[in-house]
Amino acid sequence: MRLTILFSALLAAGTSLAGARVLTDDAGRKITIPETIDRIVVMHEPLLGLPLMDLGLSPVGSYGRDERGRTLTAVDFIDTVLGEGREKPKGIGAVGQIDLERLRALDPDLIIGTERDIDKVEQLAALAPVYLQKVSTGKARGFSVEAELAEVVGAEQAFAERRQAYLGRVATLRKTAAPKEGATYLALIVHDQINLVGDMSGAIQAIEDIGYRRLPLDGLSPGAGLGSTFSLPLNAESFGRLDPDILVIMNSYAGKDRSEAATRARLDKLLPGWDRFLKPVRDGRVLFLDSGAVATPTVASAEHTLDAFEAQTKR
Repeated sequence: MRLTILFSALLAAGTSLAGARVLTDDAGRKITIPETIDRIVVMHEPLLGLPLMDLGLSPVGSYGRDERGRTLTAVDFIDTVLGEGREKPKGIGAVGQIDLERLRALDPDLIIGTERDIDKVEQLAALAPVYLQKVSTGKARGFSVEAELAEVVGAEQAFAERRQAYLGRVATLRKTAAPKEGATYLALIVHDQINLVGDMSGAIQAIEDIGYRRLPLDGLSPGAGLGSTFSLPLNAESFGRLDPDILVIMNSYAGKDRSEAATRARLDKLLPGWDRFLKPVRDGRVLFLDSGAVATPTVASAEHTLDAFEAQTKR
């Protein structure tokens, strides 16, 4: 009788593991996840949820929303990047405060976090397997986060199709607006101070695929700035000396108005007369982008950046 029970238990265990995969996440942890993943919760919506949604998946929960799926932040990246009308994930608490009861109620079969969630793994792993994905600038580049997550969730084909369509647009744009060989760029985002945009965003992916290379700046490089996920501070003296072939500027995504006019007005307050002493602006070598559309590590954000370049060439 005991042998029969033992055999049945082993058979059940083998059946449950047969449809599972063992992966090593970006923190070096080995985790076992189901072969079919239906209910994903993300610990950072713009950096993890948006790439998944761009692949056609719908996370059931994320930070930054309430229990009804309404955003608690100034910008709803799902609307600005992917378009309005999509179903929104349910909130699992304010950023930094996990509501374990809400999370448990979502019955996740996979939780995806960033490398900064390492201290939460033990708590989260009691509810579902936890995969940690690197997203910080200097560790992730362009929309590489989306490419890597596609492998985790088995959506490689969806990513390949998205990337192929995107590269077709890049090739078309380069035929009419290819930069000169060796042309340089710098990308800035204006919060309470001026910041240099790092490597991790669809915007940077598109700018470099078009043919620009980042202008080197002494003492500043992607990955500096305390492991920033997106940007690092730039002092006024360095800002005044900037002279890339194209200067890309965007307003903070913490505000609702991210237009060119609002961006200029914010810079006017920080550095009065900036548009008179900054050479790329005087020469018309500046492109304003909407950070709410281009800041995520998705193919969709890269496509929004192509849209802006195409509109610029038609002026």
